[in-house]
Formats: sequence, structure tokens, C-alpha cells
Amino acid sequence: MRDEPRRPQALLSSVLRLQSLTFSLPHKQPPHPHLYAVMTTSTKGTSPPTTSLGRRDELFSSPLSDPGLFRFDASVASVFPDMINRSVPGYATVVGMTGTLAAKHARPGSKIYDLGCSWGASLLSVAREATCKQCQLIGVDNSEAMLSQASAHLAQFPEASRIELLHADILETSLEDASVVIMNYTLQFIAVEERASLLRRIRAAMRPGDVLILSEKLALPDQQLNEYLIDLHHDFKRQQGYSDLQIAQKRQALEDVLVPETRQVHVARLQEVGFDRCDIWFQCLNFGSLIAIA
Repeated sequence: MRDEPRRPQALLSSVLRLQSLTFSLPHKQPPHPHLYAVMTTSTKGTSPPTTSLGRRDELFSSPLSDPGLFRFDASVASVFPDMINRSVPGYATVVGMTGTLAAKHARPGSKIYDLGCSWGASLLSVAREATCKQCQLIGVDNSEAMLSQASAHLAQFPEASRIELLHADILETSLEDASVVIMNYTLQFIAVEERASLLRRIRAAMRPGDVLILSEKLALPDQQLNEYLIDLHHDFKRQQGYSDLQIAQKRQALEDVLVPETRQVHVARLQEVGFDRCDIWFQCLNFGSLIAIA
């Protein structure tokens, strides 16, 4: 049924099947991890396209005289795939499963929105699902630099012809007949007082059984445990090659820009604006993905 999310075992099985397909293509080397994370693996019998993965993220590698606030400008856009892969644990799984979850709820003739689409990885994952082929795929972002990178990146794939990129503020974007709305690591950058109204507009554009896929950095109610997970996240970033200076400077830049909330706050708000059922379907350290069914 459309309005029933898969059981966790089925979701895990889908991820394992995706990984098996990715790494079992004949006469191909395993793809670069960045290729997997942005869902650019080729299908059997076709040649993989030349990819534009951007540069390695070294934005915070030198001391900054004025750290300023984190912005999705040209410098961030140019390194975004490397930045998010090395900063968000579980990102590749979330992107891959976004397509799987969207396929379960896509209504023929409806719209699938990715609000805060960045380089378009989630929409590319959706575009490759057969049940989403009769839907209109729309990516919205307020960063012209990010959309420019998205356009160049997606142009390498035949599925991109079905993806429309829109430069707009998601707080002002008109939404209609949305069977799927994706917000992967976007709501956390919206002012807290504006989050409920945005989610209410998303819910109003949906029918019963439609779905919101919401991925966020999470806070924990237990402050001591919250700090413990933050420390683990910093350890994860060190494992990805970030220095202590890079970690500290980026954390300072994001301090007043990215405002995380607890799982409980997210669930309560989603229920308040009219979603019937919602909860976490995936979490790695302090990053979680929720599914909310209208």
C-alpha cells in the first residue's frame, strides 16, 4: 500500500541490493565513493559519464581573520559533494534510499519536489526509479552558485532531462499536488519560527498517503549524551581527513546558521501541521532521516 512505509528490514535489504548492484557491474572498477553518494553509477551495458565532482573541501584549512557565517556561495558550491560526503555520516545511504522511498509514494502525474536540492543528488536518485517516471521532478534552491553546479553535474545523465531546477526561496515557492517532498539537510537552515509554516504548506499540497522525506542534524534531549555524539561526529570528520582547525572553524561558522532540534520536536511539529504518521527511518550519530506520511 502507498501509505505504508517499508519495515526496517526491507529498507536495509534495499540498501544492500543497491550496494550489490553498484559494486557488481562487469568489467568495472568499484566507483569512487563520491560517485556513489551522488548516485552516478552506470547501468549495465553503458559507459559511466565523465563527472564533475568539484574540488576537495579545504575552505577552513587556514586560520580565518573573519570566520563570518556559513553561506552556500560559489566557494561552498564548488566543493559541496566532497564537503557533505566527509561531513555527514550515512549520506550515501540517505540519498540512495530517498529514491526508494519516493518510488513507494509517487503518484502518476504528480510533482516531486526537492527543497534545497544543492547538486541534485536526491532527485537523480528519484529519477532512476521506474515508478517516478510519470512525475514532474522539481529541484528548488536559493543559491545560484549551487544550481549552476547542479545543472552542469546533472547534464551528464540522461535522467536529467526530466529534472527542472528552480532558483527560488523555498519559503515563497508555490507547491501543488506533491506526492513526494524531499528536504535533505535543508530545514535546519530555516529560522526555527518559520519551520512550522513551511511544513504546513507542504502538507497542504499533499493528499493522504503522500510523503515528506526530512533529513536533519539532530540534537538530543540529554545534554551530556548530545555532547558525546557531537564529539563522535568530530571523530568521524577527523577520519575523513579534516583537521582540528577545519572542524573548529566550520563549527563556529555554522553556530548561528544551522540550528538542530530533537527528534521529538520534529515529530511533534510534523503531527501538528497535519502529517498522520512520522518517525525516524535512519540515523547515524547525530544525523537522522524522518519519514512523514500525510
